[in-house]
Amino acid sequence: MSQWIGAILLLGGSVVCLFAAIGVLRLPDFFMRMHAATKAGVAGSGLVLLGVAAFDGSAATWTKAVLAVVFLLVTTPVAGHLIGRAGYVSGVALWRGTSEDALDGVLPRAGVDDEASTSISGDDANAKAP
Repeated sequence: MSQWIGAILLLGGSVVCLFAAIGVLRLPDFFMRMHAATKAGVAGSGLVLLGVAAFDGSAATWTKAVLAVVFLLVTTPVAGHLIGRAGYVSGVALWRGTSEDALDGVLPRAGVDDEASTSISGDDANAKAP
């Protein structure tokens, strides 16, 4: 029975990691890619770790897997937030479909003039973006 549970967890984790990889390749801007990598990556990796623990079945492996999942759940959102903040402050261009910049006026942005940051919904806002 534990082998079936392990197989289901491994397969589920692999599918979630595959979706994360596709998201990193297909999503239009840095912030969406980072979201796909952090959120789906931690869920996929956690399921794979739990699947390995279910296959092995020993208490030592379960302890290590649970501690690794807790570590991922604690550190990955913090790292994703800091990477996203660093990207925003350094002036990474927002996707042209972005309708609102909620951090405008809260955090400084390098390389973005005031006119472009206040009219994100216009086509001229991303004319300077590479």
